[in-house]
Amino acid sequence: MMKSIIAILLTFAALGPAVAADQSKPQFDRAGAVKIISDLRHIVSPQGVERAEMVRIGGIDQWVTIRGRDRRNPVLLMLHGGPGFVSMPMSWWFQPGWEEYFTVVQWDQRGAGKTYLANDPGKLGPTMTRERMLADAEEMTAWLRKEFGKNKIFVLGHSWGSYLGLELAHKHPEWLYAYIGTGQATNNPESERRGWSFAMDAARKSGNAPAIQELQSIAPYAAPGQRVPIKDLFIQRKWLRMFGGVMAYRADNDVENEATRLSPEYSDDEIRHIWDGNAFSEKFLLEDVINIDLSPIARLDCPLILLEGRHDRNVNSEVAAEWFSKIKAPAKRFVWFDHSGHEAMMEEPGKLLVSLVRYARPFAEKAGDVAP
Repeated sequence: MMKSIIAILLTFAALGPAVAADQSKPQFDRAGAVKIISDLRHIVSPQGVERAEMVRIGGIDQWVTIRGRDRRNPVLLMLHGGPGFVSMPMSWWFQPGWEEYFTVVQWDQRGAGKTYLANDPGKLGPTMTRERMLADAEEMTAWLRKEFGKNKIFVLGHSWGSYLGLELAHKHPEWLYAYIGTGQATNNPESERRGWSFAMDAARKSGNAPAIQELQSIAPYAAPGQRVPIKDLFIQRKWLRMFGGVMAYRADNDVENEATRLSPEYSDDEIRHIWDGNAFSEKFLLEDVINIDLSPIARLDCPLILLEGRHDRNVNSEVAAEWFSKIKAPAKRFVWFDHSGHEAMMEEPGKLLVSLVRYARPFAEKAGDVAP
């Protein structure tokens, strides 16, 4: 569906007046298509906020967009996945509805997206640690609370960002109305084992000899007490993705890459280099995070909401559900997305919006932190 939308926008002139001088050539390139999207989502409401800027966090300039129809609504900070897999350039697709109920902040983290491109990689490298990334998330949260005069905000963590978000919620529950996780990281080594088993079962059922051979070559994968090497991870992910473990019913997640081409937040040159930061960040952080077990976190002192794709084998949703059943929190809610894998905001954007409004926003409403 999204590829069809992109094709329509990129050849928009074909729908133009019959008197056009030359109907054989498209009248709109990427710039024209992006302008249509930008104009459509331009926030014109009197209390609205629409900002794209660099904020000084952790000693470097880091890019954020801040968008909402009414600045009196609660703030929702999204922590993207990866490490380095930015969600800002896709937000034009899944986020507009959120902006009616929240002031939404997209942030290209240290070493990712526009933040990576705005800084010297040589200087960034030594700072690419889990500790520094968590400290950045703390600083960003504190800045948003001060900037918008909010005692508390919402944080939504996706995949790698769910590691940061859960640690943030565990450390600073008093800052959050609720922590919201999707593609939630918990016992990552167990998630990796189940992902390998899923891919191998699918390979055997389909008689895919190359998949069976490659997956067998990394067995025993994620064996207890042994770290998962990056090279083995990439083999597991290759086949897990092809068998629908990342996006439900799809053999890949290329549709996301297509969506980035129409991002109003990124220039043509930035789009060409959009995943440079992903490759950079993975070198420092990916092997570390996939070997972390967060399941010993048994209590949060803020509400917890998990929005999980039924088909997510990339960060296994069944493992997340098992952890959720045991953790204690002042309030908690688990929502299954039956037609999603790892990308619920892209695969079921309507249901995700409804879930945010139904299960998260009431915490801010109770505190009087919503637009009248």
